[in-house]
Formats: sequence, C-alpha cells, structure tokens
Amino acid sequence: MHYAPSNMFLTRGMGRHREKLTSFELALRAAGIASYNLVSVSSILPPHCKLIPKSKGIGLLQDGEIVYCVLSRNSTNEPHRLIGASIGVAIPADQGRYGYLSEHHSYGQKQKTEGEYAEDLAATMLAHTLGIEIDPDQAWDERKEYWKIAGRIVKTTNITQTAVGKDKLWTSVVAAAVFCG
Repeated sequence: MHYAPSNMFLTRGMGRHREKLTSFELALRAAGIASYNLVSVSSILPPHCKLIPKSKGIGLLQDGEIVYCVLSRNSTNEPHRLIGASIGVAIPADQGRYGYLSEHHSYGQKQKTEGEYAEDLAATMLAHTLGIEIDPDQAWDERKEYWKIAGRIVKTTNITQTAVGKDKLWTSVVAAAVFCG
C-alpha cells in the first residue's frame, strides 16, 4: 500500500504531572493529538503536501485513527531545567520535489534559538539535495537570505515548545508535524 499525504499541520503542547507518562499524555492533549494512534516517521515532506492550519487538519482526522507524524519530545523532572522540542520545515519552490522536516530537542535553549536551529537543520538538508552549497560558518540570517536569493527553497518555518521543569513534577513538551488527508 502506498500512502503520500496531501496535507500536514504543525502543533505543540506541554504537560505536567507527577508521572512521566501522564505528563507526556497531557502534552499530547495540549497539542490536540492525544486521541490518535501516532506513528513516528522520518523527515521527508512529500511532494505536493500542503502546510495547512491545525484547525483544518484536526477536522480531517478521526479519533483512534493511525496518524503519521514527525514528533519531537522532551521531558524533565529537574526543577528549573529548561527543555524544548521543535520541528523545522523546509519547503522547496518546486512543489513536485520533496521537502524536509527536522526534529530537535534540547536542554537550556530558549524558544527562538531552538526553533531557528530546527528550521536551519531542515533547510540545510533540503539545500544539500538541491545542490545548494551552504557555508556552515555563516550566521543563520545570512544562510536564510542566501536560500531566498537562490530561489529554490520557498519557505522555512518551525514550531517549538519550551518549558521549565517544576519541583516534584515531570514536565513534557512535544512539537509535531502531523500528516493528514
């Protein structure tokens, strides 16, 4: 059986509980994806797959459905520990080509930094497949401007969830690119 989704949405969430598994479940609930059987897949954005709003994507799914996603998750039970989970997206200008998704999870990175890192990972992977040489020593803004000038990567974005651990509780964060339709 061949399956290539035509749509994808991004979502994120955070949960806290004294049990690690329950904190993860609460993070999935906050992201709106706890009622699906999630199957993690690797980092390819299929050709012609459109990025749609979460509200529209959720409407295409049914409770209990097997749903493919690229999932980033992180948990801590350490008080004051900053954790993060992020998905980066790189969409090629030629919609007939595949794009890239990256998952990144970190400790101690602020939300903006983590999101830009995940976005950079996805764009760098796509750039390599398109034959665009990227100088890894360039700053993020310089690389992003170069991709725009090259005209072969049309869009990059990310979704990121960070949280700080609390005393005597597990804190979990998730970020996901969910395939639907």
